[in-house]
Amino acid sequence: MKPYRLYFCFLVLGCIAVASSGLSQSATAPVPTRSDNDPATRKGFDYFYNLEYDKSIREFEATQQAHPDDPFAVNHVLAGVIFRELYRIGALDTEAYAADSFLTKKHPEPLDPKVHDRVKQLSAQALALSQAQLDKNPDNVDALYARGITRGLRATYMGMAEKAWFAALRSAVSARHDHERVLELDPKYVDAKLLIGTDLYIVGSLSWPAKVAASVVGISGNKRKGLDYLREVVAGAHSEVASDGQIVLALFLRREEKYDEALKLVAGMQAEFPRNFLVASEYAHLMNAAGHGQEAIAAYRKVLAGCRSNAYAGCRIEVPAYGLGEALRGQRQYQEAAEAYDLSASHGNDPELRQKATLAAGQMYDLLQKRDAALEKYRTVIVQDSTSGAADLARHYMKQAYKSP
Repeated sequence: MKPYRLYFCFLVLGCIAVASSGLSQSATAPVPTRSDNDPATRKGFDYFYNLEYDKSIREFEATQQAHPDDPFAVNHVLAGVIFRELYRIGALDTEAYAADSFLTKKHPEPLDPKVHDRVKQLSAQALALSQAQLDKNPDNVDALYARGITRGLRATYMGMAEKAWFAALRSAVSARHDHERVLELDPKYVDAKLLIGTDLYIVGSLSWPAKVAASVVGISGNKRKGLDYLREVVAGAHSEVASDGQIVLALFLRREEKYDEALKLVAGMQAEFPRNFLVASEYAHLMNAAGHGQEAIAAYRKVLAGCRSNAYAGCRIEVPAYGLGEALRGQRQYQEAAEAYDLSASHGNDPELRQKATLAAGQMYDLLQKRDAALEKYRTVIVQDSTSGAADLARHYMKQAYKSP
């Protein structure tokens, strides 16, 4: 894998939703519109973090109309538009980001060209508003921060949605430089540490050749410092940025196998955003990764029950269903695991997940010595996409039954 792609992909995770916050730098400078000083923005972020993007965008647009010269208000709309599209195309399941499969994963849904145009328009508008303030005062920390957010969000869309790696990397690096300048001017501007902390952790995690490549564009790394920065954000930033910090920090803690700390963070997010099924699913993912198999099974089943009772703002049942299959498999409950995989495979529009679930169901039926049922699943995998790695495995298992490793 090319180092710049790995570096960029994790960097944009620092922009999971970093669309707001900041401290006004003086009594005469414009006061940024934030959730702590604007009811519509506060309501918009509640919708945002509960995956109710249409409602969120409406609230953010109302604030933008009331504050047409505020780049923060435009950034909020931009974040809503981008993350609604990322959610629609299936790019927000944190389970994928715990490994590196998202680097090459194809989106189950095509991108909406109207969203591309809107992202371009809103990005240009936000950048122009920030630049207008910087033209008056190059050391305006709020304007620098807002410009960095716009660049980071644009990088997120170009990378996670369009897979335009080089263009996204340039924008992401510019975002970090903006926020580094913010901290030079105001070391107490904690919100700026989210993107920088994410970047520090990522570069610190890279192989030596990749670190050298990052250093060429002036980017350094330090895993420990990056995690410390993110912890500062969680503890001291404005509410919406603190939530972003929790998302990113929990993801990195999982990669570091610091499960207790990650579980505490995600449990708090579950309580704060009870209509978000992805957060609930992430709690179950973490339980399973931490080796708490039975607790994970209970957590997944709770998510599935919530999906069926419409407890969440929206739910893609195939995500917790597949996770349940994995947890049951780990506990050698093969029949129930097969049923969970079958449930996952029968829902949603993600062909890659459907193939994985169908293949896994076949493996479970092999372990149960139900060879005919297993062969049927393997044939289905091949019909779904005969060129995939899953299809290669299915062909192998058709010749030789799967055995538990």
